[in-house]
Amino acid sequence: MGRRTFMTLSGVGAAGLVATGAESAAAAPAAAAVGASGRREPKLRFRADGTYTIVQFNDTQDDEKIDRRTVELMRAVLDDEHPDLVILNGDNITGGCDTPLEMQQAMNNVAQPMEERRIPWAVTFGNHDEDSTPSSGVDEEQMLAFYRSYRYNVNGPTARGVTGQGNSHLLIDGTNGRPAFNVWLLDSGRYAPGTIAGQNLNGYPTWDWLRMDQVDWYYRTSTELERRYDRKIPSLMFIHIPLWEYRFMWFGSVDGRTAADHERGKARHGIVGERNEEECPGPFNSGLFSAVQHRGDVKGIFCGHDHVNTYTGDYYGVLLGYAGNTGFGTYGLSGSERNRLRGARVYRLDEAVDGVLTETTMRFASEFGIDLTADDQWMEPLPLPRDKD
Repeated sequence: MGRRTFMTLSGVGAAGLVATGAESAAAAPAAAAVGASGRREPKLRFRADGTYTIVQFNDTQDDEKIDRRTVELMRAVLDDEHPDLVILNGDNITGGCDTPLEMQQAMNNVAQPMEERRIPWAVTFGNHDEDSTPSSGVDEEQMLAFYRSYRYNVNGPTARGVTGQGNSHLLIDGTNGRPAFNVWLLDSGRYAPGTIAGQNLNGYPTWDWLRMDQVDWYYRTSTELERRYDRKIPSLMFIHIPLWEYRFMWFGSVDGRTAADHERGKARHGIVGERNEEECPGPFNSGLFSAVQHRGDVKGIFCGHDHVNTYTGDYYGVLLGYAGNTGFGTYGLSGSERNRLRGARVYRLDEAVDGVLTETTMRFASEFGIDLTADDQWMEPLPLPRDKD
């Protein structure tokens, strides 16, 4: 079954209000507006002091019986950071779900930490999100509809006529009520096809890549936003699979792969963080970075996919970075170090600062006293909200 297969699943496609779980007393309820779709949507707006915080969780990547520590880590980060927006940036679930109910349970596990706290959140898709589609019959179009049915989800409808699901953007209003920042969400796909133009891809990476229609959609939409608001809106972009430019930045070179090449790249681009595995982009350079660098509105492009990479750097005016890996049920480092880099990335914004983005940092499970033992600790699925039973 292909990743674009359209199938019918009773109860998944309907968007509506959701009965949320327990609410955090520390979190103020998000203001809500009625969107063009008719559903209530939490309003995205900077705080009264002009600041805003975004948290990125990457590769939670589990089935309906998620590792309990993944949820524990998500809750700990949310309770400590009190973010205004959360991005689940792909590989939110993985294989092992055999029925539509198990798919809903797997998605609900990673939605509940934000729903419990009434925090707006959105998703992108990664290469593993449809791993259970052949067994369950639930594809990404239906997953997006399911996620969008939650009370505090803010995913918009996917851009029409564009490859993938969930290609969209989220404008965040400043204290004056006009957009101060933007968040781009792009579907970087799953896996490369077996052949193209009758030629196989043996020897090339097997991952997918952002297609030119997605790059064109970003470019045209960015240009239209500038025309509408008489200025470029500073933004972050979230994709699951990294771009080739990540590797170029790390080594300060297209072809060089030596320690000396990396030292040059590190000095030039201010690289910080770890690289414990090679970047895994697709076989083709999508052209996205060129479009972003030319437009000048995107301040950073952040991905996941490669679980044990956490580095970030300034690549010719655009931050390129990894968010590490949130899910304890996935591969990590080797041996007893397996879970050392489980964490989340945090972005701090200030509308009074040029470019708005002031810093980004990693928060690791070790900071919260979470058990890092190199084992699996699955739990029973979290209860579905009443309207999803």
